[in-house]
Amino acid sequence: MKKTFNLFLVLSTITLSTFAKPIQNDDPSLLWFKKTTEVIQFQLSKAAQTYKPGKNPRSVNPNGTVRLAGLTDWTTGFFPGSLWYGYELTGDKTLADEAKKFTLALDSIRNIKNTHDVGFMLYCSYGNAYRITKEEIYLPALSDGAANLYARFNPKIGVIRSWDFPWWHYPVIIDNMMNLEYLYWGAKQFNKPEYKNAADTHALTTMKNHFRKDFSSYHVVDYDPATGKVLRKATHQGLTDESAWARGQAWGLYGYTVCYENSKNPKFLQQAENIAKFIMNHPRTPKDKIPVWDYDVHNALETDELAPRDASAAAVIASALLDLSTQVKDGQKYADYAEILLKSLSSDAYLAKPGENHYFLLKHSVGAFLYNSEIDTPLDYADYYYLEALKRYAEIKKIDLFTKS
Repeated sequence: MKKTFNLFLVLSTITLSTFAKPIQNDDPSLLWFKKTTEVIQFQLSKAAQTYKPGKNPRSVNPNGTVRLAGLTDWTTGFFPGSLWYGYELTGDKTLADEAKKFTLALDSIRNIKNTHDVGFMLYCSYGNAYRITKEEIYLPALSDGAANLYARFNPKIGVIRSWDFPWWHYPVIIDNMMNLEYLYWGAKQFNKPEYKNAADTHALTTMKNHFRKDFSSYHVVDYDPATGKVLRKATHQGLTDESAWARGQAWGLYGYTVCYENSKNPKFLQQAENIAKFIMNHPRTPKDKIPVWDYDVHNALETDELAPRDASAAAVIASALLDLSTQVKDGQKYADYAEILLKSLSSDAYLAKPGENHYFLLKHSVGAFLYNSEIDTPLDYADYYYLEALKRYAEIKKIDLFTKS
């Protein structure tokens, strides 16, 4: 991606400290966090001015143009969600106003029934909107979306169908673990205990069929819809069927942490800790802890130094580990690892400079390497989970954030 340096960029960088209020915490060890929130406020504010509701920034194409996410794109909820998190981290009321505009533009997603991704699409946007504002305007879309997600649950097989692609029989991807949080929330909010039961059952079935002995996971498991028998274990985005696709491992860690938090089933906690152990102790993890796009990429290359890193996987892992750290007695090891990840992501190597990166926050993520799609590019979900992780970090560290107005 070509970098441009002009007078605007120079001036914006110089005046950045006056653009954002200082964090109410003068601990020198948190200077990196203060700098990061200043960049976040600048980039998100500019992004909200640049892009239009309903056409959200997803990534950057090889030719330098921005790939936009429309209403049916699985990633479309992440940019509004990022604006909501940006508001919480900076107190910038303008970000909240923009977040509302970008969120309400997604209302028609409530009618989508052919994918599990309505969890990403609605819960990350409308879910955060309602959590922060408690405005009931967000509830109808959330209610319809949760009902449509639940309708994809097959009690005979015990899982929620991910895709309706005709070349699969009944595919379930590890990513689906992320959308169970939507069902847990919906069960409480709309008094639908069947939603929680479906989420619990899906997690148990996935634990049985998706994971290897080392607690790495397959990406896709295809079931026989008539019998529930596993027909195939494969990948759609990893290096091989038997490899450990980095973001897939992150999805599993995050998902089982959420499942334990909502069900208190100790099996889910043990699963989350086992996945965390696989990730944190992996011998091929780079020094800065940002994984390459597949943990087994060294099996195909003489060195993994040429393999692209995946900041999106690192962001999801950081957020999940911070959440997990609050669920166990010895959680400090998870919080410490997450802090390393966040400091790496907040370094010049990954965090964009103000005005650059098409106003995305993070550089160096990977979408689908094998399809030559979104390689070494910003990604909207990398930014989203990075912001979520920073918010969780601030809560754990009791950092005084800005007063909302």
